[in-house]
Amino acid sequence: MTHEAGRTRLAARCRTVTDAPAFGKAVFAVILFNACLLGVETYSGTAAAHEQILRIAEGACLAVFSLEILVRIGAHADRPKAFFRDPWNLFDLLVVASAFVPVVRENATVLRLLRLARVLRTARFLPQLRVLLVAVGRSVPGTLSFLFVGALVVYVYAMIGWLCFAESDPGRYGSVGRAALTLFLLTMLEGLGDAVSAGLEISPLSFLYYASYVLFASFVLVNVLIGVVLTSLEEARELEKQDLETGQAPDPGSRPDPESGPGPARVPEPAAAGTWTAEDEAQAAAAFSADACSAEAVPEDLRERIVRARRALDELEAGLAARARPFQDHLS
Repeated sequence: MTHEAGRTRLAARCRTVTDAPAFGKAVFAVILFNACLLGVETYSGTAAAHEQILRIAEGACLAVFSLEILVRIGAHADRPKAFFRDPWNLFDLLVVASAFVPVVRENATVLRLLRLARVLRTARFLPQLRVLLVAVGRSVPGTLSFLFVGALVVYVYAMIGWLCFAESDPGRYGSVGRAALTLFLLTMLEGLGDAVSAGLEISPLSFLYYASYVLFASFVLVNVLIGVVLTSLEEARELEKQDLETGQAPDPGSRPDPESGPGPARVPEPAAAGTWTAEDEAQAAAAFSADACSAEAVPEDLRERIVRARRALDELEAGLAARARPFQDHLS
């Protein structure tokens, strides 16, 4: 019991730190500073002249990131599984912890890539960027389907182009690979005028080939891809909205998750109406004191008022029951 109370107090103190606006702003500033350091290191002359300062600055950034992760883990001390359910927490932990892996620390290229990944942590502090990243992730299945259909369309048109224009225009349609590359560029309307002009010199019917491909591949398929991304973006916004509502205004009627730590303490009921004793008052006060570990602890005077109000209501209920008993006996 003492161990659980200690973890609860630790989680409450760490949540007080992580919920402070200054904490997020400070970490965000360090992330941007780390990004600037990466940019400075690309200038060989500046990096060589200030190598020691850059190393000290990088070590300071790593220390701040490590301290931040420890504080976030401490904020979930009373419910550790909740920390690992958040994908952003896993991403932050992986990026920061990888800097301490011996093999990674010795590989300068991998270490720079991991330091670059820290820049993506700005999504935690920028809700709109976080929504965009979530939308990109949710659009992957639809995008894969689009790529399969697009590749099939390009392959079919590439085979037709090879059959029709291979001899007269080998630079564009000499093989299926060349034809596919030409059509892929035409999807973005790159060099469309030159391709149509060269095709019209071969046959007037080539206009139908290019017009049908551009209409189908460049307009229809691209618009389908845009629709998939927009749908995923809307879903990501809904998820972000639900997360904000869940985090700021939890449903008071919902039952607490048994894995997420103890729920709000319940005020004990008296053994019988109107029989509040000193022991009942002590238990009620202890029940309200159990909630003091939350982010918004109930003040001492308010807890005492609630206990007195509950006792008064119980005594009033007992008085009404005593007055109604003779009337019930008379009716019986």
